[in-house]
Parts: sequence; C-alpha cells; structure tokens
Amino acid sequence: QVQLVGSGGGLVQPGGSLRLSCTASGIIFSDTHMAWYRQPPGKQRELVAQIFSNGSTNYADSVKDRFTISRDNAKNTVNLQMNSLKYEDTAVYYCRGTRWRYTYWGQGTQVTVSS
Repeated sequence: QVQLVGSGGGLVQPGGSLRLSCTASGIIFSDTHMAWYRQPPGKQRELVAQIFSNGSTNYADSVKDRFTISRDNAKNTVNLQMNSLKYEDTAVYYCRGTRWRYTYWGQGTQVTVSS
C-alpha cells in the first residue's frame, strides 16, 4: 500500500520560513517523480515545485527564488524549504508522487501566513 505522509505545516508570519516534508512508503521512491502542490482557500490546486527522479527541478513562477525542493532517496523523503513567505502562500500543501501511469497524493498539510 502506497502512503505519502506530509508534515511541517503551521502558522508563520510574513517573511518567515517553513520546511515541509513528505515521506513515502510502498513505492520505489528513487524512480518516482515527486512534486508539491497547493490549494489556496477557494481556489484550484496548483503546482508549486517538482523534482524528477534524475534530480532536475521545476518551480512555479510565484515561488522561484523563495522555495527549494529537494529529495533524499535514502530516506524516501521530499522536502520543500519555503522562505520569504507571503500572505498568498497560505494554502493546503500536498505532496504528489508519479511513477509510470500511477499518481499518489499525500493527505495535505496546512500552511498559514499571517501576522
């Protein structure tokens, strides 16, 4: 059974930092493309960042130079370091894993940026 378990969300002030983590089980993690998505209140889910099995990365324009995605294949973990957080980064953040035609989602973790 595949499981993606996200953690690290919380409440942070504008300009602050948070680090999200997602640990996978039941999959060949090193061969799985991983990504973070987010769903702001009242909006559709959107791609934040992705890291492919070969380590290459891609970011949404809105988070470039502020967020960094990384993976640790030894720990089956993908991380999202979020710096210089803004109000508009408030959302539920989901990790996603894709391998072949299969896609798996984590349960979501809330990030709230507020003063």
